[in-house]
Parts: sequence; structure tokens; C-alpha cells
Amino acid sequence: MSDEIKLKWGSDGLCCRGCGRQDHQLNTYDYLADIPGNEEESDLVEVQFKNTRKGYYRNSNHIPLEKGDIVAVEASPGHDIGVVTLMGRLVPLQMRKANLRSDAEIKRIYRKAKAVDMEKYEEAKKREHETMIRSRQIANDLNLNMKIGDVEFQGDGNKAIFYYIADERVDFRQLIKVLAEAFRVRIEMRQIGARQEAGRIGGIGPCGRELCCATWMTNFVSVATSAARFQDLSLNPQKLAGQCAKLKCCLNYEVDIYVEAMKRLPSKEIVLETKDGEYFFFKSDILKGMVTYSTDKHVAANLVELTARRAFEVISMNRRGEKPENLNEDGEVEEKRPVDLLEQENINRFDRAKKKKKKKGGGNKQVAKQPDEVPQAVSNPQRENRGKKHQNGNRGGNNHRKPQTGNNGEKTE
Repeated sequence: MSDEIKLKWGSDGLCCRGCGRQDHQLNTYDYLADIPGNEEESDLVEVQFKNTRKGYYRNSNHIPLEKGDIVAVEASPGHDIGVVTLMGRLVPLQMRKANLRSDAEIKRIYRKAKAVDMEKYEEAKKREHETMIRSRQIANDLNLNMKIGDVEFQGDGNKAIFYYIADERVDFRQLIKVLAEAFRVRIEMRQIGARQEAGRIGGIGPCGRELCCATWMTNFVSVATSAARFQDLSLNPQKLAGQCAKLKCCLNYEVDIYVEAMKRLPSKEIVLETKDGEYFFFKSDILKGMVTYSTDKHVAANLVELTARRAFEVISMNRRGEKPENLNEDGEVEEKRPVDLLEQENINRFDRAKKKKKKKGGGNKQVAKQPDEVPQAVSNPQRENRGKKHQNGNRGGNNHRKPQTGNNGEKTE
């Protein structure tokens, strides 16, 4: 493999030019990275900052940049430090996705970050946790019904962004004055939701994997309780709520499949009529296409499980004024399938195993000797036949050989 190809491809054979130093849900794969002249197609550059913040800047000075370069960009006031994550033709498309116009006033990139810029950036980053703890105490002293979830300092340390959560409208004008006097920086307040806070903090979900909001989700769609009803899930808030105390985002993943499957089932309001009586809808297995009916409208009584096709057949017969003998096809009653694990196995199976061991003779030693006993049982009939021949007294004495003497005087047969 040549050196040029090694730069283009990683050691594991995956293309590295399309990937950059990106974090979590901000990842954008540049599928146009291998096209010649792609980076010179546009002077717009995507730059990512701490957490979920990224912006778009113009490389007006035509600085030779690559993905992963740390740059100093224009900010108000001063400058900020970020990482280049996307260049070329995809940047205008990403701006259009973010509802930003490419001909609007866009800030520019100053330079690649120097050692002095990185020192200021590291100093500002070390102040973030201490500032967050102290700002929470100040908000508590002012009796504000809000929670400050995170603090992000600008690269030069002249500005700080405070991310907060509040259920109601909060008047934090007095809070901004106190924070500005305490930290001597320009203050910016940004309100985020509970799902966004969970994504910034991260964690492990009940499925055993990292939270979706902290890995790949970029926008949060509202989740309604109807999503749980369509999937026949119990409306238990402790099971349906995620770590953000809101309904889990994964409830929306399979709703469309259940909605489509429900269209192939009969309506819950339709009553099936037979010669035995009326049957009311009780429950359904949407993915299997099975429907269960009961003779009582409110209580489970004389439950009958049948397929959706059979249910539609009975409905069409009722519309024609006909009533079948029963709900099952051809009058056959389906066997009740065990639902509980205890019903699937017979508890007496252990007793049967013990009886078999007793018949074999009990201990493990006798069982181990069985292979040796088998050839003896085969050879016993031959010995019996020899005994019979001796008793009959065969003529000539062919069965009795005289011992012969060898060279060494040993007797051989």
C-alpha cells in the first residue's frame, strides 16, 4: 500500500477523510470528501464548539484548513476557539438545513489557533464547573424557579453562556447583574429543555445502551401517550419515563408499524354474533394478527382467540344475517397455549428422571461399567455353544488339541 493511500485510508480499511473530530449527535459524514476540488468549491466552513454548539464561518483569508484543525473564529466580543468539522459543498446544504442563508452576514475565521490561544482556552474551561456551582447558589438566593444545567465560556474568556431549565417564565434581569459583577464577564442566558439537558449530561438507558439524545438525535419530537396506547403498553409513568422525566423518545420508533398492523384488525366496537351468543372484543396481539373475544363486555369470560381473517369472515356473515355455530373455524376448539412458564413444564419431570436412574442401578459407578458389560453379553452365547459341544462329545476330538512343545521347551496351544 502506497503512502498516498495510507493517508486516505485508515489502518482498519475505513475512509478517514469523510470523518472529522466530531462529538456525538453533531457527526456529519462528508461523502464528497474524495471528489477532487471539493474543499475549494466553497469558502464556508463548519466549526464545532463545546457540547452541541456549532456555527458556520467564512474563510475569507483563504487559510489552508483541514478537518480537525483548531481555529480562532470571530465572536462578539473577542474570539472563540473551535474545531473544523466540515468543508466544501456540503456546508451550504447544512446551513440550509439549519435555516441559515449563505448570503447573510457570516462571521469569519481569524487564524489557526496558536499556543497563546490554547492557554486562554484551557484557563477559561477550568472555570466552568466552579462558575456553574456558584451561579446555582446565586439563583437560589434570589428565589428563582430555575436550574442552571451547564456553563460554557468563550475561547478568550470574555463571555459565558449559562444554560438553564425552567418550567415557567423567569425574570432573571437581577440575576444577570449579579453574575456579571461576580465573574466579570459578559453573560448570555439560554433556555434548554429537559431532553436537551439529558443529552448534554449523558447516561445509560434501560436498554443497556447510551442515551439516544446523547449520541445521534439532533432534534426532539414530542412524544404523546397515544404512542404507548397503540403499542398496548401499560400507562405506567415509571416505565414510560426516561431519565429526563419525560416520555421516552424510543416510543415513537415503532408506532408507525403498529398503526399499519392495526389496520388489518377488526374494529374494537364490532360485536360478533353466533348461535351461542354475542362476543365482545377483549384484547389483540397486533403483530401476530390474533384477536381475543369474550362473552362479557367488561370481564374476561369464555375467552376465544381467533385470527383476524376468521374475525372478518364472521363479521361478513353477520352482515348477511347469518350466524356461525361458533367463532372457531370448522367447529374446532383451539388448544389453550400455556402463557406462564410454569404451565409449559411438568413439575413431575424430576420424579421421572429419578425412576430411570433407579432402574439402571443407581450409582454413577455402575453406569460407567455398562460399556464393558456389553461385549460380555455378546460373547456369552458362544461359551454356551462350546459347553453344549463338550457335552455332546464330538467325534475325533477336534475340539481338544494336544499341547505342542516349542523350541524353548514352552508349551503352546
